[in-house]
Amino acid sequence: MGAGKSTVARRLGEHWGLGVRDTDQDIERLAGKPVSEIFVDDGEEHFRALEVAAVAAALVEHDGVLALGGGAVLAPATQEALRGHAVVYLEVGVADAVKRVGLGHGRPLLLGNVRARVMKLLEERAPIYTAVATITVDTNGRTPDDVAAEIIRRVEENA
Repeated sequence: MGAGKSTVARRLGEHWGLGVRDTDQDIERLAGKPVSEIFVDDGEEHFRALEVAAVAAALVEHDGVLALGGGAVLAPATQEALRGHAVVYLEVGVADAVKRVGLGHGRPLLLGNVRARVMKLLEERAPIYTAVATITVDTNGRTPDDVAAEIIRRVEENA
């Protein structure tokens, strides 16, 4: 959350001339409502099921840059589906994440103390992100252009 996934994905797509797809947008289109409303109306478990299906579909249907929601890789099925793909973990620290997401409006997992929730989410998720990623990029104090440039360089070096 607040790492810049959607913004950086757009920069990568522009550079490589590829389409960009965001699974949170896919879920919203399918459900007919924003992610925050899905959490409130249907619960996190329902959202996560939609997320697993959206990532699986996107990996089959889309041949470009894919931006996943921050919790997408928590599902073992998604972790397995991502094997063999280039997966970039945009690492963000608590201070930068809190600055970027503000008070968390529209982010149901941040209800309450935003800083404490971000810290808890990062602690829980970082080991999974690291395990799934083929490339990890530190985004702290960096612009989306800087982050995208590093990803481009590292992907093209490994090609």
